[in-house]
Amino acid sequence: MQQEILNKKQLIRATIISAIIGVFVLVIAVMPAEYGLDPTGAGKALGFDKLYIPDEGSENVEVSTDRGSLPLVKLEKVGSGKNVPVPVEVNLPAPSQKIPVRTDEITITVPAKKGIEYKFDMLKHGKIKYEWVTNSGLVYIDFHGEVKQKEKSKQTYYESYTLGYSNNMAGSLLAPFEGPQGWYFRNDSNEPIEVNIRLEGEYTLKN
Repeated sequence: MQQEILNKKQLIRATIISAIIGVFVLVIAVMPAEYGLDPTGAGKALGFDKLYIPDEGSENVEVSTDRGSLPLVKLEKVGSGKNVPVPVEVNLPAPSQKIPVRTDEITITVPAKKGIEYKFDMLKHGKIKYEWVTNSGLVYIDFHGEVKQKEKSKQTYYESYTLGYSNNMAGSLLAPFEGPQGWYFRNDSNEPIEVNIRLEGEYTLKN
């Protein structure tokens, strides 16, 4: 079986044709289907734009990701510390009755150079999903929970779930004990920052 050997001109022409076809497929099919971009309108006409699935909740959200010279978050900052006694309420059994599932969306403002807390109440082994995003810039966060105690203590026992600097975070929580759960947000910038929080799960909002 003999195979035709292409000369230099034929190879160049075949390469150019392949490149043109590749660009055509990229613009007509790949860009509308994968990235939601359709500069020619052909993707919509051929139905490729219907294959594009945007990230939920990401539309029109622009946030800064510049960490700059922020300090490292250390393990020693997690929780209330070894010198704070663990309340007996931590080991209480989870209740058989659960809080009904609900959803909420809340916007809070963290003043410049200050920090504030936002918390909600949960029962032991209650579940939530959460998402929060800033309107601009980074905030320091301590996502933590405090134990509901029968008697108030001079030293508050709490457990930290996440510490860090961010402009957006999403996750879930299985409450390890009954009590208020939530975030401490600190704004180190010179301008106020809004934080939009979405919650879904077994909790009640604090008054």
